[in-house]
Amino acid sequence: MGPGDFAENILLEGLNFEKLKVGIKLKLGETAIIEVSQIGKEDHPSIVSRTFGVSLLPSEGLFCKVIKGGFIKKGDIVEVVQ
Repeated sequence: MGPGDFAENILLEGLNFEKLKVGIKLKLGETAIIEVSQIGKEDHPSIVSRTFGVSLLPSEGLFCKVIKGGFIKKGDIVEVVQ
């Protein structure tokens, strides 16, 4: 699997996902701010996990809403602001 194979919009590295909770805000680059609204994806009855015993959905992905828009680019700093 490679970047974007699961329809990711933004790929982040270097964050401790264990410390991220719903409601935490992240600053991307100079101005953009997003708020974590969901962590991972819940299994759906139609997903193959019931047959094979493993989920095909990511458990570490973040769903976020945009609090403040802005331009971001590869290599920008990401920091927790709340």
